[in-house]
Parts: sequence; C-alpha cells; structure tokens
Amino acid sequence: MAGPVIAVVAGEASGDNLGAALITALRARSPDARIIGVAGPRMRAAGCEALADAEELAVMGLTEVLRHLPRLLKLRRGLITRFTAARPDVFVGIDAPEFNLGLAARLKAQGIRTVQYVSPQVWAWRQGRVRGIGEACDRILCLLPFEPPFYERHGIAARFVGHPLADQFPMEPDRGAARAGLGLPAGETVVAVLPGSRMGEVSRLAAPFAGAAAWLAARRPGLRFVAPMVNAAVRARFEAAWAQAAPGVPVQIVDGRSRDVLAAADVVLVASGTATLETLLSKRPMVVAYRLGAVTAFLLQRLGLVKVQHFSQPNLLAGREVVPEFFQDAATPEALGAAVLDWLESPERVAPLQATFADVHAQLRRGGADLAAEAVLELLASR
Repeated sequence: MAGPVIAVVAGEASGDNLGAALITALRARSPDARIIGVAGPRMRAAGCEALADAEELAVMGLTEVLRHLPRLLKLRRGLITRFTAARPDVFVGIDAPEFNLGLAARLKAQGIRTVQYVSPQVWAWRQGRVRGIGEACDRILCLLPFEPPFYERHGIAARFVGHPLADQFPMEPDRGAARAGLGLPAGETVVAVLPGSRMGEVSRLAAPFAGAAAWLAARRPGLRFVAPMVNAAVRARFEAAWAQAAPGVPVQIVDGRSRDVLAAADVVLVASGTATLETLLSKRPMVVAYRLGAVTAFLLQRLGLVKVQHFSQPNLLAGREVVPEFFQDAATPEALGAAVLDWLESPERVAPLQATFADVHAQLRRGGADLAAEAVLELLASR
C-alpha cells in the first residue's frame, strides 16, 4: 500500500527551516510518505518534491502583497491544479498566511484535510480574520504558547507544539567557538547587524542600521560590526546602503552563518521577525526595528488594526518590554544607536535579560517538529 501524500507550502527561509524539520519528523514516522509542494533548499534536501521555490512567497505588508498579487494568484491557481491531480491526504501551509489560507480553503472544499503550521498573528491585528481561518483549516499548529487560548475562545482547534528553533539552539551558546570560527578576536566588542532576509526589509532598514553604526562608531571607536547576509542580492543592497550611510566604518559581511554571528555578538541590531527569536535563543541583548511600506503602516495605524502593545517576539513572549523596539519613523539612526549604546554601557542589565530568555527558551523547547508531525499524522488517522 502506498504511503500518504502530503502537500506542504512554505514561504521564504524561515518557512523552509520549519518545513525541513517537519518533513524529517514525518519521514521518521512514515518513511514511505510522498511530500510535494513549495519548498526551499532545506525542504528539498529533506525530500520534498518542489513544485515552486519558497522565495516566491517572500512578500510582506498589505500594499506589497497587492503589487505581487497577479503573480501570487497565478502561482496559487497552478498549485490548486497540481494538488487536485495529486489528491494529497493532507495539506500543510507553513506560515505565509495571506497565500496559504486561501489555498487551504480551496483544497478543504475538495475534501482535503488542511493544517496551518504557524498561526497568523490574528491575535495582534485584524482579529476579524479568525472565523475565516477556522473555516479554512482543520487544525492550527501554534509556535507560541499564548496562541491556542485565543483560538479556543472562538471555538477553533489549535495546539501549541513549541518552536522547532528552540530545539536547534543550545541553552548556552558558545561565544568563544563562534568568534574563533568567524575570525573575531575574543576581547573585541561586537555588534551584529541583521536588517532582514527579504529585499523589502533590507531596502527599508539597511540605511538606518548603517547610520546607527556610524553614530556608534563616532562615540565608541573600536566597535566591530558584523552583518550576516542571506543571499547575494540582499548583500549587494546592504553594501550599497552601508557605503552611503556609514562611509569609512568597517563592517564584516558574512554569507549566511547568522547563528554564529548571533552567538559571537555582544549586542544585536535586528529587524523584527524570526531573527529576533533566534537572538533570544542566543541569549543576546538586542534592539529591534520594524518598518513597513508607508501606505501599509498608515493603514494599520489609521484603521486601528493593531491590537497588541508590542510587536517584537521577545517582548510578546516575555509579556512585557524587555528589549527596546522601534516602529516605522521612530527607527532613526540616532535612536537605534543610542539603544545599542545603552546595552553596551549597562552590563548589569544583561544577566537578568539572559535569565528571562532562558526561561522562554525552555518553554518553547518541546520537540516542536515531532509534535507537529504527530498532529499531522493524527489528522490523517482520523479520516
């Protein structure tokens, strides 16, 4: 008897990481499973038959999605055709909710079981979407512990499976080994600069991050700046912005290896998103910035669609502000630089922060990929 067919659609690098871990866990339990879908390099290496590349879904923001809408709709129509022909036993959408929830709804209408792995931030903004999410998905797998109670209040089945990244990071990172691997002297003060993995993020944050580095270099000569880049295109955009906003300030560009850079750093200047969670798991103090397109930001603020006090994952998980965060026009070079300098000049604040991060790490470390795989296979068994 042939094994189950599982369709998986992941968006960008973080989704590819989650998808690869999920596929590995699924194959450990069902070795003859066939996995097809939208995949990045890690998912393909884990055994996914790629129908499209995960980077095609790397779009964020309301107006940004609208600009790419024709291409995304064409891709979704093509996937519906391919999945309809393949008749998967279950569909798993990993993150990318703007794309995956519509796809899930169409597939569920055809009798295909559907899972959304990574809850949309419906608890944070546009809460009216929750009913549609419940109608599109048979099961929602949540990475964060405060998400299932929100869904339960709306009568929707959701399960906290922990975050697979928490299983991948050691509880105590080895700074010495990370610095040695990157060729960084043990005694230098290192500021990691992570402006994001999407081109849109880097376009909006590279200049203020570089400006913050210039501001810091003028006040603390000898700081070492290190910036990991996800690909060549992002690196080129970042280098151009750095040359303009921080001329004469040295920066060590690293291709990939973001986890080594985080482990090596004293303070991290980081774009809001998965990288803030990786910084938390690395137990490093950070300054977080988030910039959307001007129209998207205006709509969110004007229409009152945001329902949470904080936007960065460390603050959301801690339930209070433990790291400074700067949204939109507040993310100026001076403000970001001053916040980084405050960490450097207040070492007594670091140990309590690291204790908080260790508590969060332990809470998220639940064997997330294994629990997610079990939930998917449970859904198959209940047919």
